[in-house]
Amino acid sequence: MSFLKAEWRKLALANYAIPPTKLKPYLPMGTELDLWQGNCYVSLVGFKFVNTRVLGIKVPFHVNFEEVNLRFYVKRYEAGEWKRGVVFIKEIVPKAAITFVANTLYKENYETLPMKHLWDENKEEQIVAYEWLKNKKWNKFSIRAAKASTTISPASETEFITEHYWGYAKINNKKTNEYEVTHPKWNTYEVLDYEIDVDFSAVYGPSFAFLNNQQPTSVMLAEGSEITVENKRTINPQLLF
Repeated sequence: MSFLKAEWRKLALANYAIPPTKLKPYLPMGTELDLWQGNCYVSLVGFKFVNTRVLGIKVPFHVNFEEVNLRFYVKRYEAGEWKRGVVFIKEIVPKAAITFVANTLYKENYETLPMKHLWDENKEEQIVAYEWLKNKKWNKFSIRAAKASTTISPASETEFITEHYWGYAKINNKKTNEYEVTHPKWNTYEVLDYEIDVDFSAVYGPSFAFLNNQQPTSVMLAEGSEITVENKRTINPQLLF
């Protein structure tokens, strides 16, 4: 049985090209940075969990909720193939129980903060916005996009960003947690405009303060789908050779 089943919907993604050295302290043992055409990306991602079930059970008041995270992209070579995954700098949710379970079982870096979202649309356009309160400031990531969705082009930047199916979390300098995330290919929407008002230093730490003055390389909006998060396993790459 999958550890978690849910829908991830209306994924807003802002992608920043940054020096790889910025991410070396966060790189889990046994993984290496996964680059897109030589660029190292970190992504600000906002979306909504819908119809969430943990071990098949809907937990009251924890079925539908927002998440915003900052993540980067890695790969791991095993059994003759590359596993492409993500590592989270921090994941923000409005539910303390979610934070406790994720940090305890998966060794992720969740934080519980007040959050809200806006989904609005007319015949031609839609607005998707996510906000979270940190140090008395409401941070905001919003996108104005076309209403009609399109398929993702093969070998595109959007495919690179959305097609990572493993999660990795650094336990220590010798051990790494690994878990699989499953979902079908997503459709995306043409982004017409966006607004990012985020204090990256306050939310993600001084190491990411430079993002306060940097424009994203690209901004995307994906519809999302049903997903599963499978049970984790702990790997010790030093014992594999």
